[in-house]
Amino acid sequence: MFIKKDKGPAYVALPDGTILFRSELPSPNTTRWVARRKATVVRAVAVGMLSKDEACDMYGLSDEEFNSWLSAMANHGKKGLRVTKLQEYRQL
Repeated sequence: MFIKKDKGPAYVALPDGTILFRSELPSPNTTRWVARRKATVVRAVAVGMLSKDEACDMYGLSDEEFNSWLSAMANHGKKGLRVTKLQEYRQL
């Protein structure tokens, strides 16, 4: 039996006390990005589970797109990552 060893830690403790496991990350072939999946990737990068470059390569994201997720999460929280609220939050 072969067990694949991923780079980086298998899990990390988040500042709020919850644990983020590598298995909770979205699939690399994800095409439908909902706010929950975006938030998971942003948190994984923030706590050092993934580097920004690894996340962008793994999910096919541009630096601009990832940075927009990062700023939306910082400014408005998880709700800021919703596409339906994008125009509303940009105007603020």
